[in-house]
Amino acid sequence: MSTLPVTLADIRAAAAAIDGAVVRTPTRHSRTLSGIAGCEIWLKFENRQFTASFKERGALNFLLSLDDAARARGVAAMSAGNHAQGVAYHAGRLGIPAVIVMPLSTPFNKVKHTRDFGAEVILEGQDLAAANAVARAIAAQRNLTFIHPYDDTKVIAGQGTIALEMLADAPQLDTLVVPVGGGGLISGVAIAARALKPAIEIFGVQTDLYPAMADALHGVPLPATPPAQTIAEGIAVKQPGILTTAIARALVKDILLVSEPAIEHALAMILEIEKTVIEGAAAAGFAAVLANPGLFKGRKAGIIMSGGNIDMRLLSNVILRELTREGRIMTLEVAIADRPGALAQVAALVGEAGGNILEVSHNRMMMGISAKSATLALVIEARDAEHGAEIRARLIEGGFPLV
Repeated sequence: MSTLPVTLADIRAAAAAIDGAVVRTPTRHSRTLSGIAGCEIWLKFENRQFTASFKERGALNFLLSLDDAARARGVAAMSAGNHAQGVAYHAGRLGIPAVIVMPLSTPFNKVKHTRDFGAEVILEGQDLAAANAVARAIAAQRNLTFIHPYDDTKVIAGQGTIALEMLADAPQLDTLVVPVGGGGLISGVAIAARALKPAIEIFGVQTDLYPAMADALHGVPLPATPPAQTIAEGIAVKQPGILTTAIARALVKDILLVSEPAIEHALAMILEIEKTVIEGAAAAGFAAVLANPGLFKGRKAGIIMSGGNIDMRLLSNVILRELTREGRIMTLEVAIADRPGALAQVAALVGEAGGNILEVSHNRMMMGISAKSATLALVIEARDAEHGAEIRARLIEGGFPLV
């Protein structure tokens, strides 16, 4: 561990430097999630930072390391949102000019918040790699200091302060589960945690659409073509850092991959059970625990919920999709006679079965049925999948076959 570019002393120094300027977020045990997962779960609520992301820690530690001349010139950064907001907020607070380059696909809310913190925001590039090239060019042109979002020792040290807090609040933890994009968070966390508790095991988690760190550690060539869209844009990184890959290779047990539906399910579950809003990347850790019950059975696992910056429209989509997967919202098409009272009969049957009709529409233009018939499209709310089956059976028994 002595050969690593960041030490426990560096992380403790970062903790002292940023103390009072970032939120010391809670680490809390979740009895309900523990029962569901089959292991003991503690959640680290980094979504409760002022900018709703852990990225503040590394950004501030870097900014505090600048001399007066560098502060006066300003800084440049590239980010899909959370690093941008961390840099913009603390640069503004310290009176340091900041230019942030964000990919064109960055969620609107992250762009707005970054601008609101006073930074100059430039939207350019289809992904982080393209935005990185633009940001570095601007930094060179304007003589600004470039702040890398993850592959920097000051940034890594700042992120590592999370592990200091988690192990102070829950010293019984034997496992940490960390979302991974470029690797800054897991690098700092692994250095601090393994120095304090050598036997602790660190697992990284990536969406299977962006397995860059997993591929790097397993010797798999990185894909040449851009991956698909992901709900976890905060960890949608195509190229991990050089420093962070070396640290992960030395200290991380494994990188687990999770699917998009698994992330959506974990996000919706945490929202419903813990009453807290998180973004896709922040849900990846719990998704991995649910997807690997044998691996985590009996462990005392600390899960870092890295941020809460999710677009409200996307959150709405995730909720509706999850309700549909669980059978709590279902769409049915019912064949009816096109006559007065038919809709009332259908509504009565659904009501008697305890269902709630959310939407209804007639279609009289179906070519495969009689001109005296129609199909009735219904969106119905049920308690669960079993209740949904009861509603469907009641309609069929009442003489209304499902199309």
